[in-house]
Amino acid sequence: MPGGRRGPSRQQLSRSALPSLQTLVGSGLSNGTGLRCRNSGAVGLSAPPFTALITPEPVRHSRIPDLPLDSNLLFESLLFLYLLNFHLMDYHLAVFITVMLARRLVWTIISEASLACPSSLVWYVALIVTRLILLTLCGWVLCWTLVNLFDNYSVLNLLFLGYPFGVYVPLCCFHQEGRALSTPPECSFSEQDGSDGPLLQPKDFLTLLRENLREQFSSPANIPTHTCPPSPELIRSEVEELKTDFNRRIKEVLFNSLFSAYYVAFLPLCFVRSTQYYDMRWSCEHLIMVWINAFVMLMSQLLPPSYCDLLHRSAAHLGRWQRLEHGSYNNTPQHIWSESTIWPQGVLVRHSRCLYKAVGPYNVALPSDISHARFYFLFHKPLRILNLLIGIESSVILYQLYSLLRSERWNHTLSLGLILFCNYYVLFKLLRDRIVLGKAYSYPLGSSGLGIKS
Repeated sequence: MPGGRRGPSRQQLSRSALPSLQTLVGSGLSNGTGLRCRNSGAVGLSAPPFTALITPEPVRHSRIPDLPLDSNLLFESLLFLYLLNFHLMDYHLAVFITVMLARRLVWTIISEASLACPSSLVWYVALIVTRLILLTLCGWVLCWTLVNLFDNYSVLNLLFLGYPFGVYVPLCCFHQEGRALSTPPECSFSEQDGSDGPLLQPKDFLTLLRENLREQFSSPANIPTHTCPPSPELIRSEVEELKTDFNRRIKEVLFNSLFSAYYVAFLPLCFVRSTQYYDMRWSCEHLIMVWINAFVMLMSQLLPPSYCDLLHRSAAHLGRWQRLEHGSYNNTPQHIWSESTIWPQGVLVRHSRCLYKAVGPYNVALPSDISHARFYFLFHKPLRILNLLIGIESSVILYQLYSLLRSERWNHTLSLGLILFCNYYVLFKLLRDRIVLGKAYSYPLGSSGLGIKS
């Protein structure tokens, strides 16, 4: 068209319309953060920060009701009764297995008794004496059963009695999880059962063994609480604390579920006499079902809805980064990642010579940290763990009903019927929590004051 151009070119318009980094995220650039375009390098921005035009919206959390949770004493009693099955078993072996499975129940009874009664010198001395008596009694019973089993079985059979502890020591005692620095005092993130010092000192083997064995006798740990301000450093520190606590709970669930399945369904098979016959297929199915059911029961007790909601809130503050291929989004503003910046959704940053895109509405995670991405994936949906447990428990119940219909032996029918009663109770609690939490999380955050800002 004659007369020449009447306005700026498309390339000039796109460059002049790009907002600055302060416009995008509303933070200073004293650490050398720059803006990268397609045909230009990093451009330092020295202008003072002004009101942000595009800022991350405050993270809003849903308030969930306080769902009832089984007490420690009730849960340990149900788990202990569920695991009892001593038909046609050597009574020495049955006593040994009973003592091993009852360790948590006995310790829970003592702990509940110490908390329920008023503290006094007489009660404290009585409690110490009771613990010593129980410990001595358990040790005497174990020694008595081992001596009788040694007279009737070979040494190879006796080695199976302590196999779980031989696996537990190298897996749990030589791996020490910790943090370099504790949570700063500005973030009131605490655990009621105590915390370590500012620096985790290396611990010797006996100390680690004593602490890990104490966990097997202790009740489920208290749920952490937090009221953390929206600071990137504090959010990442809180996530590290929660990762350590979650891994410890998962370790306890895995060990105790495998421990229960081993002593209930596998160890009796190692002491079967040559004159006895057992169904190998049924024994394998029984072993798998005991392990899965114990796993779901422990998961529902150690990861209650309030704890999963805490992980979900931290994941919402953490955010996630999606790695992009080189050469993509060349015409989009690209920034240098800063650890002190809260990045909004959709912004592109460069970190360690890689391009990342902000996925969450609130992003402070380290782009190259895989554990941060895994934490966000697991917990940014608050019902993911609960749905997984419901799926597992429902599948087990359906398979047990199918096995019950095609069962031809009375002992199989009786065992499946007793196991199903316990599974129905566990599934009822999971479905109750799922229905209540589903309504709570689907409720609009801005209505009736149910949405609270972080």
